[in-house]
Amino acid sequence: MNAISNKLLGGKQGAIGLALLAVLVFVVLPIGVDIFRLNLVGKYLTYAFVAVSLVLLWGNGGILSLGQGIFFGLGGYGMAMFLKLEASDPISTKIQTTPGIPDFMDWNQITSLPWFWEPFKSLPLTIIAILVIPALFAYIIGFAMFKRRVGGVYFAIITQAIALILSILIVGQQGYTGGVNGITDLRTMLGWDIRTDSAKYILYYVNGGLLFACILLSRYILSSKLGMLLLAMRDKEERVRFSGYDVSNFKIFIFCVSAMISAIGGAMFILQVGFMSPSLVGIVPSIEMVIFAAVGGRMSLIGAVYGTLLVNYGKTVFSETYPELWLFLMGGLFIAVVMFFPNGLAGVYEKYAKKFKFLRKFSEVTPSKATEIAKKNDATPANDIKEIGAKA
Repeated sequence: MNAISNKLLGGKQGAIGLALLAVLVFVVLPIGVDIFRLNLVGKYLTYAFVAVSLVLLWGNGGILSLGQGIFFGLGGYGMAMFLKLEASDPISTKIQTTPGIPDFMDWNQITSLPWFWEPFKSLPLTIIAILVIPALFAYIIGFAMFKRRVGGVYFAIITQAIALILSILIVGQQGYTGGVNGITDLRTMLGWDIRTDSAKYILYYVNGGLLFACILLSRYILSSKLGMLLLAMRDKEERVRFSGYDVSNFKIFIFCVSAMISAIGGAMFILQVGFMSPSLVGIVPSIEMVIFAAVGGRMSLIGAVYGTLLVNYGKTVFSETYPELWLFLMGGLFIAVVMFFPNGLAGVYEKYAKKFKFLRKFSEVTPSKATEIAKKNDATPANDIKEIGAKA
C-alpha cells in the first residue's frame, strides 16, 4: 500500500507539490476570484490536460506530437454532440423543417440524424466514445508510424499535418459538424442547466478533480517499469531495442494514453465554455499546447499545470490591456522562457530548491566537511566553498 502511495504522490517532495497545487486550485482561486474569472481558470485547466499528456509523451517518452489538438478536439466534439442533441429535442426545434435534429443540419437540408450521431444520445456511450475514439485514432497513427520506426521531427510533422487535415475536414462537412461556426448553443446536460453560477462552480471542481486524477495516473505510469523504459527509449532507443524490448509497442501505448488524457480535457472544455469550434483542433492550438508544457517544464507534471495557467493568464491580461501588442508580448514571453529558463518553471524551482537544500545542509555541518557536501550537491563553485566554509 505504501509503495502504491509513493508511486502516486512521487515521494515527499511530490506530495508537497501536489498539495500546494491542490490548495491553489480548490481553495485560493475559488475564494480569490469572481465566477467569471474562475470560469476562465477552468478553461485554462482543460488545456492543462493536454500539457500533462505531453509530459508523458514528449518529456519522458521523447515523442514530440504537434497534433495533440486532434485528441482534444475529438473529446470536445464528442461531448458537444451529446449536449447538442439534448438541446435539439422536437419541442425546442419545432420551427425547423425537420424537428429533432441540430439546427445546422436543418440549415444544410439534412432531413435525418446521421448514423454516427446516434450513439451520442446516451451519456454513458458518449463518455465511452470520448475515451475510446481518440485512443483508437492514436493507435492507428502510432501503429502506422512507430512500427516503421518513424519518429523525431518526421513524426512531429506528420501529426501536424493530420491536425490540419482534420480541421479542414470538420470545416468542409458543415452539415454534419457545424462547419467553421462549430457546435454552439449548448445549454443543459441531462436537464441540468450548465450556464448557472452554481453549475459553473460544480463543473470547475469536477474539472480540477479529473485533472488531478490524470496527474496521479501519469505519476503511477512514470514511476513504474514502463516509466523507466520510456526514459531509456528517449535517451538510448537502440539500446532498449537490442535488449529485446519491442519499442514500438511502448510508444503506441503511451501515445494512446496521452490521447485519452487530452480528450478528457476537450470534453471538459465544452462543459466550461459551452461551444466547440474547429479552431481548437488545428495546428495553432496544438503548438500552443506544446508551449504550455515547455513553459512549465516538460519533465514535470505539476509544472505543466503551472505553465498552462501562466501562459493563458498572460494571454488574457495582455489581450485586455494591450489589444494591439499582446501577440508581441506573448512572443517575447516565450522567447524569454526558452533563452533563460530552458527547463521551464520546474527547472527554476529545482535549481533554487537545490541551493536551499544545500545551504540548509551546510549550516548543520562543520567547515571541514563543507567542501565535500558542496561538491556532492554541485551547488556552488569550488572556489567559493572554502570561503563560505571559513566563515561558517
